[in-house]
Amino acid sequence: MRKNRHDIAIAGGGLSGGLIALALRRARPELDIALLEAGPTPGGNHRWSWFASDLDSAAASLLGTMHLTRWDQGYDIRFPAYARTLTSSYHSLASTDFAAVLAQELAPGSIRCHAPVSALSAEGVVLKNGERIAARIVIDCRGFEPSRHLTGGWQVFMGRHLRTSEPHGLTRPVIMDAQVTQHGAYRFVYVLPLAHDELFIEDTYYADSPVLDRSTLERRIDAYCLQHGWSGEQLGHETGVLPVVTGGNFRAWQDSLRIAGVARAGARAGFVHPLTSYTLPQAVQTAHLIAREIDLPGEQLAARLEGEAARHWSTTGFYRMLGSMLFGAGAPDQRYRIFEHFYRLPEPAIERFYAARSTLADKARVLVGKPPVSVRGAIRALLASGAPMTERT
Repeated sequence: MRKNRHDIAIAGGGLSGGLIALALRRARPELDIALLEAGPTPGGNHRWSWFASDLDSAAASLLGTMHLTRWDQGYDIRFPAYARTLTSSYHSLASTDFAAVLAQELAPGSIRCHAPVSALSAEGVVLKNGERIAARIVIDCRGFEPSRHLTGGWQVFMGRHLRTSEPHGLTRPVIMDAQVTQHGAYRFVYVLPLAHDELFIEDTYYADSPVLDRSTLERRIDAYCLQHGWSGEQLGHETGVLPVVTGGNFRAWQDSLRIAGVARAGARAGFVHPLTSYTLPQAVQTAHLIAREIDLPGEQLAARLEGEAARHWSTTGFYRMLGSMLFGAGAPDQRYRIFEHFYRLPEPAIERFYAARSTLADKARVLVGKPPVSVRGAIRALLASGAPMTERT
């Protein structure tokens, strides 16, 4: 008989929810956890990537048993006027490997797939089929919720996993290839050499709208592969739309999502890098925090996470300012100039930027010199209220 009372119920089995369950399992194996995922498998169909410098050794330990692809020989960036090889190590995790570790390490029966949530409360979860699951602690990890209280744009992407008919010759990732037609947004192609005959190729746009045109992006990936002489068997694909939050009333957004006694984590709580939309470093840190604080009553844990999310919002304002300039200071097909300018910085400053730990000196370096957008346009963008993020993906 299926158990319907648990110590911890986690709504959402994506990256954040899965890492929280894993951290709790390792720190407190006596706890009874229910990880509730609406889809067929935890993690969905995704690939998460990050720089080694994004995580300290304690944070990285949570990922220690997972099968990661890593490149220690650096990565490339390409822009119309500038190209560069940087030396930072880069790591990537496929959702299939993520789900395999969860299945192996979590207690049998902990993972419930095909379990979409209808309602949450401090006492538990109601699934859409009417089933009630009681829990001492409920954590909401169901993903980002668009809101009129937030402003910004969207990162829209399509990725393709390709087995090439011949060795492709790439030895390190291409994190940004912006030497492509911009198509009314900041567009770049991202390429990971997963094996000597396997590539992950992703077409990405910093766009004003969350609309994703699958057929158009498929054709553009086809053209990019043809340009580079890559052909072969398509092993898989993924699509996604991520928020790029540039401003708004964060407290009002928190208030609109608050359910008394229910903790929030992941993108739904605001634990996202505002400009890159990276979530893994924040997800790892939040999982460790929850594992340390899990003996708190539900209301206190919820307040603890809200406070941490507010602190994250406060300390990442610089990146939202840059996002405002990206979306509002110039023509969409000229947005690449901001990143082209950024990638001329010293490499340690670039590493700290991705880790959301930029120093005052780093921030000054980003803003000084010949600006990548007009000063008038930048001022206009910073004074504008921005586009409300009310559209659903």
